[in-house]
Amino acid sequence: MLSKNQIKWVKSLELKKNRKAEGLFVAEGPKVVGDLLRGGFTPRSLFATRGYMEQHRDVSCQEITDEELRKLSFLQHPQQVLAVFEIPSPLTQGGAGGGLSLALDGIQDPGNLGTIIRIADWFGITTIYCSLDTADAYNPKVVQATMGSLAHVRIIYTDLVELLTHADVPVYGTLLDGEDIYQQTLENDKGIIVMGNEGNGISPAVRQLITHKLFIPNFHEEKETAESLNVAIATAITCSEFRRRGKG
Repeated sequence: MLSKNQIKWVKSLELKKNRKAEGLFVAEGPKVVGDLLRGGFTPRSLFATRGYMEQHRDVSCQEITDEELRKLSFLQHPQQVLAVFEIPSPLTQGGAGGGLSLALDGIQDPGNLGTIIRIADWFGITTIYCSLDTADAYNPKVVQATMGSLAHVRIIYTDLVELLTHADVPVYGTLLDGEDIYQQTLENDKGIIVMGNEGNGISPAVRQLITHKLFIPNFHEEKETAESLNVAIATAITCSEFRRRGKG
């Protein structure tokens, strides 16, 4: 039987300060939990319904009822299993630091961050550097939005100005005064792609360190179009163009 203290403990991990203090985060659903387990993340506790346990007899879980799962869950529609995992150290988490990587400068929306992590995974980018004011990658909303890709991408929170000042690879950034991305020379196997805040874009200090300014053009120049692209969509377009160059 699930105790009140267990419910209180899991619910407390919705807050960043508690996740940081305990070094723990929550993941939910067979897909996300399964990918994290296979990715080598260390579970502190797993709570699952009988249906999940019957299908995953190799996973050690505490059996709970559907009603108990609803009490634990952060989702509107809970999905059989909820796990509390240890937050990995960037030094031990899987993924190589070389090659092509992303740098996120002040991304605030959890949905955007989770989607960007998923996009990075899709395009084989294994390292994302996040500014210290970027949303927490272990927020339950971010974890769910990654759809398991958090297991495949190393997340490093750091001072981006310090990082980019000493970067020995091209530093790309999407800017309104940049050059058409489809006309530029791109390194598909090395470099750092900087994506900026949803409202303000790339910060002035980071902007100064960008060596290659890129712009994603619209294709209706004669008439009014959307003012800008969502940052996750812009990230997908940019990563796709970099990877496409490697196919030639």
